[in-house]
Amino acid sequence: MKRFTLELNDFLNCPHKMNTTEQELNRIRLQYCCNATGSLFLTKQNTAVNQTIPYETSIEKTYTMNPDIYSMLPEDFPWSGHRMGQCAVVGSGGILKNSSCGREIDSADFVIRYKNLEKDPDPLVERVSVYGNASLAMPAFAYTTCTALSISALKVLHPVRPQQPFMFFSPMYLRTLDRFWKERGLKSIRLSTGFMLISTALELCDNVHVYGFWPFGTDLQDNPVPYHYYNELGPHRYLHAMPEEFVRLLQLHSKGALTLHLQPCSSDNL
Repeated sequence: MKRFTLELNDFLNCPHKMNTTEQELNRIRLQYCCNATGSLFLTKQNTAVNQTIPYETSIEKTYTMNPDIYSMLPEDFPWSGHRMGQCAVVGSGGILKNSSCGREIDSADFVIRYKNLEKDPDPLVERVSVYGNASLAMPAFAYTTCTALSISALKVLHPVRPQQPFMFFSPMYLRTLDRFWKERGLKSIRLSTGFMLISTALELCDNVHVYGFWPFGTDLQDNPVPYHYYNELGPHRYLHAMPEEFVRLLQLHSKGALTLHLQPCSSDNL
């Protein structure tokens, strides 16, 4: 690990700039394969009542879209008709703790975060209200166990915060995205949520800046860091290929397709 962090520090000290050609190549490849522009979420435009929705991780299980849930789907995508500008994709890695990257992250045109939502309705409503009218997304059809929780959250939030778009990831989109990366050698049972959202941002955003993606137990200065900045949870060794995903992020950074932030930012606190 010490050798790796020494080499990584040298790598990060190299001059870095965005490569518009590489950005456009990645955008075209992802749009041709997966089309987040039109299929990232289930909406009234791409879904119908009684439509059979497959599960991302199952070839046998399906869900039939009923009128009640359909009525609460968004009409269309929040960004429909225009491309997003600079996007900050914020992971939950412990490397974010005390990084002082808050102001830099908030300066982006769009901030894409991921974290588990609370199960108890009152804390859930209180927690999401701080994000104003920001869109909320849940993987309702990733696993069968996700469906009831996601629908419950939708039913809690929709009546009290109708102005806040609450969306379900399309399992068809996530399946094609999984295939896209597997064809490029990334082997894992399932892509991490963070890596999925980075892939989406590469298609939808002009510039992508990535924060809080760090799969190791020590930082670049060999200081211990938790897996998440908000708890002491350790990584799941078998579900996600986090170090392998991290190597892909380094490759994308080196080509100028995105900017990977691993070192402290300026003086304000996250």
